[in-house]
Amino acid sequence: MIPNAIAVMAIFIIGADILLLWSLEPIIRFAMKNSKFNILLLFRLKNTILFLMGIVFLSISCKGQEKNFKVETVFEENTPETYSIVGANQTSNYLKLLRNKKVGVVANQTSVIFKPQSIIFKQDYYDSETKTYKQKQVHQWSFSKHTHLIDSLLSHNINITKVFVPEHGFRGTADAGEIIKDGKDIKTGLPIISLYGNNKKPTAAQMQDMDILIFDVQDVGVRFYTYISTLHYVMEACAEAGITLLILDRPNPNIHYIDGPILEPQYKSFVGIHPVPVVHGMTIGEYAKMINGEKWLENEIQCPLKIITVEHYNRSMSYSLPIKPSPNLPNDQAINLYPSLCFFEGTPLSEGRGTEMQFQVFGSPDLPKTQYSFTFTPGSNEGAKNPKFNGQLCYGKDLRTEERLNNLNLEWLIEAYIASGKKNNFFTPFFTSLSGTKKLQEQIEGGYTYRDIRATWLKDLKKYDTMRKPYLLYE
Repeated sequence: MIPNAIAVMAIFIIGADILLLWSLEPIIRFAMKNSKFNILLLFRLKNTILFLMGIVFLSISCKGQEKNFKVETVFEENTPETYSIVGANQTSNYLKLLRNKKVGVVANQTSVIFKPQSIIFKQDYYDSETKTYKQKQVHQWSFSKHTHLIDSLLSHNINITKVFVPEHGFRGTADAGEIIKDGKDIKTGLPIISLYGNNKKPTAAQMQDMDILIFDVQDVGVRFYTYISTLHYVMEACAEAGITLLILDRPNPNIHYIDGPILEPQYKSFVGIHPVPVVHGMTIGEYAKMINGEKWLENEIQCPLKIITVEHYNRSMSYSLPIKPSPNLPNDQAINLYPSLCFFEGTPLSEGRGTEMQFQVFGSPDLPKTQYSFTFTPGSNEGAKNPKFNGQLCYGKDLRTEERLNNLNLEWLIEAYIASGKKNNFFTPFFTSLSGTKKLQEQIEGGYTYRDIRATWLKDLKKYDTMRKPYLLYE
């Protein structure tokens, strides 16, 4: 709209200049003959007059075009009809289960009740079909305001006796692998019990003074993301104590696919505790049902479960996390790339910890500059007090603009392995823990392509997909 008006204005001024100069000729002659009229002043006034006339013309032109705007109301993905209502927000469905009971909670910084705010704004756009500019009214929802679940429960006079916290702690700021200590919440005075470190499973003593336990933690749908391991041990403790586990379900941002090798039992660890693929494609509630149904708890015991499902949610919906689930997953891109880039943690390469691009870049000081021109320098920050290659310039690849993945990407890993020149000591033992198998390392070292490797997963992935179907809560 504005470029067209400027062009019209320019044509007007040029034409007006010629016309005015022609019309001013007799006036100029008369002025020069009969007075001390300053001709330079006249031309200055002429330019001022032309400028003012141009502004008026531009204003009229723009107003005319604004009148031609077709105002449309556009409801985007996260409008009231479609946005997902997490389990924690459905207080009327679970507060009645907590009245007059001693309640424990497994929680962290993601355990919140959102307060959606309606935002309506106008947005100009170009309609390529009609070749005109239009204006639409966009309605979105903001989820930046929220109340922590603990504060909400206390405001409803629910008797909370203790709070259990997973990896990264209650506030979600601790480093990956950092030991979380027991303590007290400064705001509420409630006892905080760590489930990361030496005590990964609530003890029999810790399960006392409790009638029901709530689990409300945002997961990202990846086997080596340790919140599902914490879920396993919490379910086991509840089963042994005869206590119901109330799960307030939340969407899985990586629910749209399943991929990766299935974990082999001999490589079981806290970063891989069940025989599932790297990307399992389930919510916490669905996963808990599968743990029970497949009898994965010790002695095949069953945990009493109650699940508050997510409303207005399905497997085809994308879900943007309003709160980062851990310090090194700062945005949607990092969460989507995490299953593919976390393999670098078992290699001599950095996956961006100690930068503001965690799990969106990879590199090392030793990768060839000729092949990897992107650079970054890790430093101490929240969630990475002493990152790999702290203070060293790393050469690598920037993946921040990569399109959303619908499968694991091993091509970056294979490419870096070949380029590193360290083929005999590229993989650490932790790589096998992440992979859940020794085969992946052997395949990469044997020269397999990503396509070759993935072909070896397909049979097991199909079996897994069949196994999980009875436990799915969302279409």
